[in-house]
Amino acid sequence: MNILGIETSCDETSASVVRDGHVISNIISSQLVHRDYGGVVPELASREHERLIVSVVSAALDEANIQKNDLDIISATTGPGLIGAVMVGLCFAQGMAYSLGIPLIPVNHIEAHIFSAFLDDKKGAAKPPESFISLTVSGGHTLLCAVHPDLTYEVIGRTIDDAAGEAFDKTGKMLNLDYPAGPVIDRLAQEGNPEFHHFPRALTAQSRTSKSYRDNFDFSFSGLKTSVLNFIRQHDEDFVGSHLADICASIQEAITDVLVEKSIAAAKKHKLSCISVAGGVSANSRLRARMQEACLQHGLELFIPERAYSTDNAAMIAHMAALKIQRGQIEPNTYDIAPFASFVSRSS
Repeated sequence: MNILGIETSCDETSASVVRDGHVISNIISSQLVHRDYGGVVPELASREHERLIVSVVSAALDEANIQKNDLDIISATTGPGLIGAVMVGLCFAQGMAYSLGIPLIPVNHIEAHIFSAFLDDKKGAAKPPESFISLTVSGGHTLLCAVHPDLTYEVIGRTIDDAAGEAFDKTGKMLNLDYPAGPVIDRLAQEGNPEFHHFPRALTAQSRTSKSYRDNFDFSFSGLKTSVLNFIRQHDEDFVGSHLADICASIQEAITDVLVEKSIAAAKKHKLSCISVAGGVSANSRLRARMQEACLQHGLELFIPERAYSTDNAAMIAHMAALKIQRGQIEPNTYDIAPFASFVSRSS
């Protein structure tokens, strides 16, 4: 079975062909136009998707060595994301599926991230554990979910203000780093001292001693951004420049501390033995190392996607469609599917 996945939720135009659990092709075109603005401009993102969608889908089919008539199913992101960007991919998928007379499977972008940790180029898709804790962490989302065997999940924690990826990008902008700043901070931090400065870890056991905070799985990164801004203002440009790697390491440590602490605490609270980490920030080398150490220490199994599947990609969309088929969760075949921009939690 050949499944074409299409992903256009933000600033990556992506198409992928997944066949029987194996990723046959996964084309990702990242938009560089946003670098001049230090962040994603929604209107420009939509226009870039319109410009690229045909060539990206064609490239995915070419790499998979198939024709469009060889497709059995088309899947596309229906949200959450930038509504105009989502519309480009969804409308293209609707038209293509209708013209070929094949089913169109709508896919929730966050659900696709949750299960992307089980994609593997070499072995094919791994079977997800019966139940697990999922940390989805990106530029727009920071969520902790308890995932159940039937693909349903309960959101047990989310950011109350800024996402972790946004905190990376916005603090990087304060330090005059190129956008997106997350990978730049990761690279610079490898040469820095994470204990150079202690930035705040909000809503954690480190910030409060009461049990209510230790059992709180929500996130907050706005205070970290303010703290970094105040730190920069209190020091001259030469000081900041000469200690840039140390500052980046300290910022990165503050963010990863929170993500790791809450993920481990959630697994213990819900008595689950597996944790998955997905989303763009899951590519961060320090988060991967810290989470691996913590899971080994607490006897937990860890699943993290290959870096190609950490950021927004269409392989995870097609993979999620395949999981729905396996579980018999195909919705009535319709080409009249409305996109949505915000995350809707789904619990059992």
